[in-house]
Amino acid sequence: MPLQLEIVSPERRAFTDEVDMVVVPGIDGQLGILPHHTRLISALGVGELRIKKGGTEQSLLISGGFVEVRPDKVIVMADLAEHSDEIDEAKAADARKRAEAELESAKDPVDIARVRAALQTALMRERIATRRRSRG
Repeated sequence: MPLQLEIVSPERRAFTDEVDMVVVPGIDGQLGILPHHTRLISALGVGELRIKKGGTEQSLLISGGFVEVRPDKVIVMADLAEHSDEIDEAKAADARKRAEAELESAKDPVDIARVRAALQTALMRERIATRRRSRG
């Protein structure tokens, strides 16, 4: 029995299809979900969401939000959801460099937290784009 997966962000429905497995970036680590998984609701961190279906794998950058797991359906409500092919590796590298430079000069704790979050997202974009390029 396949697992119905829906990924939504404030901007759009990023993905909807039946899948064999999904791995989501929880706030405490990766969470692998197969059909008939027990029900749960969890907060999401920044990371790579991997979708496995029929021997293929897709990746999305996910940042924040929640995941609801039912035995036959997974709903990801993310603050940000970007497919790997939508990520520009050069722009991600530029964003990382800007965030690193801002972090050097940030003094206010709120600014430091904001810049660290931007840096984490930029690093994850770079990692996903690099992995996509290396896979061909």
